[in-house]
Amino acid sequence: MSTTTSWKPGDRRPATAPIIRVDQAGEFGAIRIYAGQLAIMGDRHPIAREIAGMALQEEKHRAYFDRQLAERRVRPTLLSPFWNVAGFALGAVTAAIGPEAAMACTAAVETEIDKHYADQLVELGDADPELSEAITEFQAEELEHRDTALAHGAERAPAYPLMSAVIRLGCRVAIATSQRI
Repeated sequence: MSTTTSWKPGDRRPATAPIIRVDQAGEFGAIRIYAGQLAIMGDRHPIAREIAGMALQEEKHRAYFDRQLAERRVRPTLLSPFWNVAGFALGAVTAAIGPEAAMACTAAVETEIDKHYADQLVELGDADPELSEAITEFQAEELEHRDTALAHGAERAPAYPLMSAVIRLGCRVAIATSQRI
């Protein structure tokens, strides 16, 4: 159900299947990260309400990509069981370190997702306006999550530069593998 009004014979079409596959996996991973954080924090910390709100937005994003998987007949990543466990573990471990570490995790993930979505929008150009519109909307919300995390002390987390770099590298690996596998 892709709209490709600007495509002409001979033009390179962007491969939307890997975009949809990886974005659905990413939103699923984000939901699992927040679930891990909330499992440790419960509602005892004021930031838990913020985390729950971000998780709801991620659920909305995932629902969109779930629909796109079905409508466009794109297979999901085979790595979902791994992202289920890895996402939850990342969220739980960072929350166990403390609220600032949980926010450092969010800031790192959302920084990488912003770059990822920006690259996808360039790749799509105007070949798939529906998908581009959704990605643009979700990118803005992911930036709000990053800004929320920074405002709640992400940069005060223990070993923030190292933690951020490791999480961002993990995100890049997850993106690269989920597009293909």
